[in-house]
Amino acid sequence: MDVMPLLLLVAGSAAISAAARRTPVPAPLLVVAAGLAVSYVPGVPLYTLDPHIVLPLILPPLLHTAAIDSSYLGLRAQLRPVALLSVGYVLFATFVVGWVLYLLVPGLSLTAALVFGAVVAPPDAVAATAVARRVGLPSRITTILQGESLLNDATAITAFRVAVAAAVGEGATWAGGIGEFLLAAFGGLAFGLVLMVPLHWLRTHVKEALLQNTLSLLIPFIAYATAEQAHASGVIAVVVVALYLGHRAWEVDFATRLQEAAVWRMVAFVLEAAVFALIGLQLPIVLGGLGEYAGAEAAWYALAVFAVVVGARFVWVYPATFLPPLLSARIREREGRPGWKSPFVIAWAGIRGVVSLAVAFSIPLTVDGDGFPQRNLLLFLTFTTVIGTLVVQGLTLPPLIRLLKLPGRDVQAETLAEANAQAQASRVAEQRLNELLSDERNALPAPLAERLRTILERRRNAVWERLGQTNPVTGESVDDTYRRLSREMISAERDVFVRLRDARYLDDEMLRTLLRRLDLEEAAAYRETA
Repeated sequence: MDVMPLLLLVAGSAAISAAARRTPVPAPLLVVAAGLAVSYVPGVPLYTLDPHIVLPLILPPLLHTAAIDSSYLGLRAQLRPVALLSVGYVLFATFVVGWVLYLLVPGLSLTAALVFGAVVAPPDAVAATAVARRVGLPSRITTILQGESLLNDATAITAFRVAVAAAVGEGATWAGGIGEFLLAAFGGLAFGLVLMVPLHWLRTHVKEALLQNTLSLLIPFIAYATAEQAHASGVIAVVVVALYLGHRAWEVDFATRLQEAAVWRMVAFVLEAAVFALIGLQLPIVLGGLGEYAGAEAAWYALAVFAVVVGARFVWVYPATFLPPLLSARIREREGRPGWKSPFVIAWAGIRGVVSLAVAFSIPLTVDGDGFPQRNLLLFLTFTTVIGTLVVQGLTLPPLIRLLKLPGRDVQAETLAEANAQAQASRVAEQRLNELLSDERNALPAPLAERLRTILERRRNAVWERLGQTNPVTGESVDDTYRRLSREMISAERDVFVRLRDARYLDDEMLRTLLRRLDLEEAAAYRETA
């Protein structure tokens, strides 16, 4: 097996994604553009997007990362809009896009058109999360988009399976389709509910941080594979488990949380970069199989489908936003009357991504011995829709948010809330410390006891100091100066340890012990003021 193409894909996409952080262009768009450009460079390997790899091996960890960083309480508060988008909109888009394509393309069967509708119906979790992080959307909109992107894949994949069964003549019926949808949805929910408690129990009872992180990496695959084995939705199972684990993360050992956060950030960064690169690299494969559809005809179909995909989301989002308050006085009292700006952003943020392409590549090659109707055209239209939404909507979303002047996060209010919470926690901690020190079994020398109180005081004051003025000479905040001086002191100690090792006064094992201690102190200093 030649591993060089895989290494080139991961290294190249990661490098471009990292470089994109220095540009105003969102990283997903730059990586896709690089994939498109590189796809025709002589000597570049042909990267085929294999649905048997993307769906069971790449999608679960990406969903897990997005879900574990989401707020269970926030999603519960926005359950209605999330459900309307992740279920209602996906089914609506499947039928609207499928019906329009059926009318546009001569000879295309309605069932094959509905297969395509299900393919392009769900906005992608990877794309939505990546763009939302970059543009700084208001918290409510971000919660709705993240909740939608976490759950809509399950709806779309189930609708796709039903449509494919009808297209290949397996006797699919409306009743059967509804039954399969319910089995997938409630089955995935059931598997998630069954798995989440024992998996969390394991995480809290395995004491070795290395084993805990190994378990953490396996969890999304366990949830996905277990549910899919029973023909339930692996997507929903992964999301349910991850939401529960994220909500109860405070019960896990601190060393595990620190390592786990670093590991999952790395995994998400590498996978997201590789996924967007793979999208761009599909161009030669898609164009090579286009066959009889070429030139103006294919371009017309692509533009028409893109317009319908974008327009259908607006047609769904605005009634779904305004009708519930009109029909329910209770919703009106709780939420007030919605404005037009937030639904506009939600409608425009329907970016498609790798899941649509992966599902499209899993369309069967044949039906009853003949080729699947216009399969190559469906692949091409999926590709152009994904690229179109990434480029058009991804590039215009940041200026659109600035133009609409949506209220962003209130940093001052958040900092005040953090300071008040820290003050309450510090008072309780100080009381507990006094209780412990009054017990002769916990006797400490005065300097060590005072150090505990100093650390507590520093933590209590750090957030309030963040609200203070900056240094007029350096422009630094108090926290910035504290972190810089702490790093300088630790760096000086580190240099001494290395010199002593080089002089053979210390061996390498002792050096690693001392450096780890300094690393932990530096991390602690940063967290105190972060």
